[in-house]
Amino acid sequence: MTLHQLEAHSETLKIARLLDSTADELSFLTELPPDELRAFREQVTSALFDSHHGVLQRMAAASRLLPAPVLAKIAERVFGPLLCARMAGLVDTPRGVDVATRLSPPFLADVAARLDPRRASDIITRIPTELVREVAAELTRRADWIAIGQFVDSLPPTALRAGLGQIDDAALLRIAFVLDHKEKMDNMVDLLDQERLTGIVQQAAHTQQWLAAFDLLSHLGHRNADRVVTAFDTLDTETRADAAEIAREYGFHEQLDSLLAERDS
Repeated sequence: MTLHQLEAHSETLKIARLLDSTADELSFLTELPPDELRAFREQVTSALFDSHHGVLQRMAAASRLLPAPVLAKIAERVFGPLLCARMAGLVDTPRGVDVATRLSPPFLADVAARLDPRRASDIITRIPTELVREVAAELTRRADWIAIGQFVDSLPPTALRAGLGQIDDAALLRIAFVLDHKEKMDNMVDLLDQERLTGIVQQAAHTQQWLAAFDLLSHLGHRNADRVVTAFDTLDTETRADAAEIAREYGFHEQLDSLLAERDS
């Protein structure tokens, strides 16, 4: 499996989630270029969020007449998470933050699973850190890696660090695999200390997530890639040999050998 095939699989997982389908049902999509799949996913997202736009705008406008505590109660008991996710990008930022902080973490996790972060980024960046921590813990409990991954680019560093603290090392690999903007992977890894990176590599070995680990490595800049290779060195000889064999089998050996050579030179 090449890097492009891995990225196509990652995109297929997200498309399946969006269409309430399964990756197996959409496995034929993995034959397409990842960029085309990403563009398709964004088109589908836009179509879903823009349908009934006028009605949603009128509802968002009418919601301004209600006190925030009342609106929060109505949101949870009447609107539901899907409608709230559709309306999130249509309300004023201060108002949206005020209402969001009055919602329960489980309900916010439901909304997060249905939200397009691009449409509510101003609200997301202003959510209190403690609430981010609670929602991250809830999404982790649900093993909803795609929902977590789509918010990595939207959260400020302090909130992102708090959220990452609720996620175990094996789960972080799964989240990294489905990030929306992998070219910004360094922003997340910068917040992880060396002990955490060592734990992630050890979990890659323990859970046989080497492809996810190599995918992570392939999207890192030189400094963080070197940190991951340093973590790789903490594995025993047999495990390192197994990882190297998998890297050769799937075409990642040249990059791994290059990083090892640069570090040892």
